[in-house]
Amino acid sequence: MTTHAIDEQASGHQFQGQAIRTLLILGASGDLTGRLLLPGLARLVRHGKAGNLALVGAGSDAWSEEQWQDRLKTSFAAASPAFTQNDDDDGEHALTRIRTESTYHQVDVTARGALAELIAGLQGPVAIYFALPPAVSEKACATLEPEDLPEGSRLVMEKPFGTDRESAHRLNSILEDLVPEDHVHRVDHFLGKATVLNILGLRFANRLLEPVWNNLHIESVDIVFDEKLTLENRARYYDGAGALRDMIQSHLLQIMALIAMNAPSTLHERDLRDHIGTVLRASSVGRDYRNTTRRARYTAGTIENRDVPNYVDEDGVDPARGTETLAEIEVSINNDRWAGVPFRLRSGKAVGRTHKEAVITFKPVNHLPDGFTGVDSPTRLRIGFGPDTLQLDIDVNGPGDVFCLDRATLQAELNASELLPYGEVLDGVLSGDPTLSVRGDTAEDCWRIVEPVLAAWQADEVPMDEYPAGSDGPSSWPDS
Repeated sequence: MTTHAIDEQASGHQFQGQAIRTLLILGASGDLTGRLLLPGLARLVRHGKAGNLALVGAGSDAWSEEQWQDRLKTSFAAASPAFTQNDDDDGEHALTRIRTESTYHQVDVTARGALAELIAGLQGPVAIYFALPPAVSEKACATLEPEDLPEGSRLVMEKPFGTDRESAHRLNSILEDLVPEDHVHRVDHFLGKATVLNILGLRFANRLLEPVWNNLHIESVDIVFDEKLTLENRARYYDGAGALRDMIQSHLLQIMALIAMNAPSTLHERDLRDHIGTVLRASSVGRDYRNTTRRARYTAGTIENRDVPNYVDEDGVDPARGTETLAEIEVSINNDRWAGVPFRLRSGKAVGRTHKEAVITFKPVNHLPDGFTGVDSPTRLRIGFGPDTLQLDIDVNGPGDVFCLDRATLQAELNASELLPYGEVLDGVLSGDPTLSVRGDTAEDCWRIVEPVLAAWQADEVPMDEYPAGSDGPSSWPDS
């Protein structure tokens, strides 16, 4: 890379390049596209951030143009129902244009030459969104040659990136031959721009927090993403993945890195992603897996008056796989700032309450003067995800008896994005800014961290616990 190119790359947050003219979605007839990707695109179009973009869908299903148009209407309307009543709205006209001009193609993207032929008929540069299982995405990329892609094209890879470290490395090698690294967007929609900047602003803009953000003052960090959702007709993917691969290996390790990283010089993608990578390279799970990891699977239960069957009885589930629906690992970050502080990452499905937050628990004060009564509870900072919130739990003098400690909570709403999570993903793709995408080396490191755990679970070194759907988890787990 020339000195001029390096200076250009370091000069700002936005990467300059040719504007994307066509968004090609592979797996366009799938659940991900209809439920998340198209609504995200609609919100982006609504806010005038898509330009004169053309949308093309491709999938293995033999859909008619009418079926594709129905999908677009439904998904676009779900993204912004309040807007659709105003025929004069500029955003409505933009949505109508992109929908009516959009086409759908039945294509076997793994067949040699089929994807290249489709791309050849599109106006470039093209952003190709692989809304496909990782093994299919790898096969599709392997059919392409660099000359098949118009100059400036970008490749968008949906998580999980590969199925293990070896496949992630193999896919990285394939992508490296097709486009530059900063033209590869490995999607982590959990890392919306607002969420990332909220964490970084909280971390680095507050003198109150930064001096105590280390192992001298922090006892532990818990990052939790529990949800009421069950399989929701996704057994074909989820039963081959499980909670550890689906959420912890990707989303939660990235959040952990943002919380634990040192301050970068700038918010430019290179500085930011270098620091994320530094944290993950220092991270590992202790080898006493019975004590550093836990796994469980939901049994029959009730969630909000809805009967939920036993996981192993769900359609498409193979009980022999031993797939977990609730996972927890304790990660050690082996550096000077965090040595000795456990980072506990937990994610589960069919849990009784939605719980999405990072909890930073501080150590007790060195000395509490005699004479105080009540409970001396730990100071806790809670960062909520979706909606993004901030909550500080502290001890204060209670009402009535000024010597008795009582709990007080300070709360604030953090900045929310006007875009849906996948709208933020697509905004980065269309603007050519890879800041919020996962870099190739980082994707491999995430697999390095979890692969020993997966191997131990496969060997039944850690028992598979159970919990009724709608509960907080297994009763034997101390925090359930």
